[in-house]
Amino acid sequence: MSAGARSTWNPVVPRWPERAGPDVDAIRAEFDVPEEFPAAVLAEAARIAAGPPLPDLDATDLPLVTVDPPGSRDLDQAVHLARDGGGYRVSYAIADVGSAVPPGSALDAEARRRGQTLYAPDRRTPLHPEVLSEGAASLLPGEVRGAALWTVRLDAGAGVRSVDLRRARVRSHARLAYPDVQAQADAGTLPDAVALLPEVGRLLQEQAADRGAIELGSPDQEVVSADGGGWTLVTRAPLPVEGWNAQISLLTGRVAARLMLDGGVGLLRTLPRARPEDVARLRRLAPLLGVAWPAGAAPGRVLAGLDLTDPRHLAFLEEAAALLRGAAYTPVDGDPPEDPGHAGVGAPYAHVTAPLRRLVDRFGTEVCLALAAGREPDPTLRAALPELPALMAASDRRTRAVERAVVDATEAWLLAGREGEEFDAVVVDADGGRGTVVLDEPAVRARCAGAGLEPGSRVRVRLEEADVARRSVRFAAVGA
Repeated sequence: MSAGARSTWNPVVPRWPERAGPDVDAIRAEFDVPEEFPAAVLAEAARIAAGPPLPDLDATDLPLVTVDPPGSRDLDQAVHLARDGGGYRVSYAIADVGSAVPPGSALDAEARRRGQTLYAPDRRTPLHPEVLSEGAASLLPGEVRGAALWTVRLDAGAGVRSVDLRRARVRSHARLAYPDVQAQADAGTLPDAVALLPEVGRLLQEQAADRGAIELGSPDQEVVSADGGGWTLVTRAPLPVEGWNAQISLLTGRVAARLMLDGGVGLLRTLPRARPEDVARLRRLAPLLGVAWPAGAAPGRVLAGLDLTDPRHLAFLEEAAALLRGAAYTPVDGDPPEDPGHAGVGAPYAHVTAPLRRLVDRFGTEVCLALAAGREPDPTLRAALPELPALMAASDRRTRAVERAVVDATEAWLLAGREGEEFDAVVVDADGGRGTVVLDEPAVRARCAGAGLEPGSRVRVRLEEADVARRSVRFAAVGA
């Protein structure tokens, strides 16, 4: 997944019938997920929502659209793409959460406690009260909203020529969903606002590969509603349109990072370069898993050429995750950090495009607005930057733990009572008689014991354990 971009979704987000699946409320309680907003926060949000501040600059004639997962209402971003001489003009409006959440307010304190919106199959646990995140601050179609409006002019190869950022009033003209946009792209019937998205997206992807960016693009294991009620698991590869749309967000994050580095203040999203020993190990695995690695090719180029329908390539992708370790938020205050880059992006990068859903983006956007206007960021804002890495790290840990627990519980729940049954599976990693397999159906990923397990091979496995309480599933290779 590209850093900083939301590229997956739960296709259905209902409130599940009682006992239709694992107890997600218990999982949220186990990991101390904040639930109800305090009364003071709700009152403050309602007051702001009743009269949200709007900038003086009127850009409502710009025919922006939003492109998001189906059913989304927390709409952070709206886009419009146009030709600009021999290049392109990217207009990207980001919800103006900074104006809606005053520093030091009850809303601000609660957002710091939460860190980010947490998505589960039954419901969202939002960063901000829904009256703002899905209402007065969201870039809903037909509504006039305040936004941080980025205008990035690109040359014919999608290189950055100029950047402009200012607050403006905007109006989204349509709320588009990934599957529909993909179908329109395939049919050549994209709306004017995003007609250039495939063209610009591919140019930016090619540029990223030239920079050495590492994009895993792995299929995602998702908990979704099953026919007739209840839950099931599916594996879904990202649509091409998601990758193109992510590139617009990544472009904005790159120019934001440049503003911060030039201005000597900000907060970068950093990721160290892959360790040479990890690249060497992956290179050795490539021929064993049927992956071509041309001489001189960077890992990102090799990964971009994988066939995700090939089990051997999926196993290779699994091993490639070792290349992207150590992501962090790194403050900039004066001199740039020793290594300001993000290996996944192949350039310095900052989170600024999802302020409704991620705490740090509000602060990054406010820094960029000040720098773009030739001003020093407010001292209170600047003083908050060193506090954000720890807040975001804690929120990231909690989010990953909840997401993993929900999937683990669903896997065990789906398979409970089927101990002894055999399933077809693919080995995605293995070492010393133990490994990880992914079943063909349902899309369960679990540990498996057995001699001779080989990454990328197809195997028959027998279910040994499915313990819902422990969220544990174990298999053994048949004949091992």
